[in-house]
Amino acid sequence: MTPRAAHRLTLEDGHRWLRVADAAWEDPLDASYADRAGGRWNAAGDGPTLYLNADLATARAQIARMLEGTAIDPEDLRDDAPYVLVVAVLPSRQRVADATTDTGLVALGLPRTYPRRARSGPVPWRDCRRAARAVRAEGLRGVLARSAARDGGRELAWFPARGARATAQGEPLPFAAWRHETELASLT
Repeated sequence: MTPRAAHRLTLEDGHRWLRVADAAWEDPLDASYADRAGGRWNAAGDGPTLYLNADLATARAQIARMLEGTAIDPEDLRDDAPYVLVVAVLPSRQRVADATTDTGLVALGLPRTYPRRARSGPVPWRDCRRAARAVRAEGLRGVLARSAARDGGRELAWFPARGARATAQGEPLPFAAWRHETELASLT
């Protein structure tokens, strides 16, 4: 499928986005790391990208996703595991591409079944990266997508404008504080 003009939406101002981070990271809201390493929605060198979760259940599901292929079950992690949760707010009026609806996915050249292919397996990262390059070319600030880690979840690959940053809301929360919580309000 070939991408065409993205189905656009404006993110809700003041939404508290969640970033799962390693406790050792100096700046968990630094979008330049993904530009060096690459990710689902950006190849190395495509530009700064910050990966965020729209809700707590999706953030927790990221831990399981990060541990895929290892012998570690997330339930076996100790409360002092090196994962923290950073609550962040983005600058206002962020226009992004929609990868949550069938209309948005088709516009990006992705299957309506995203994050899976219609017949088998996950949608390859190369397809997401191709779509994201078109989104950047349109001047949009990211892709709001169905979560690859949790059915019904939402993830944001945010492409900050030059000089723009996500703002942390409080201190990073240690793993013990959020690993079993069901809503963010109980944490703050």
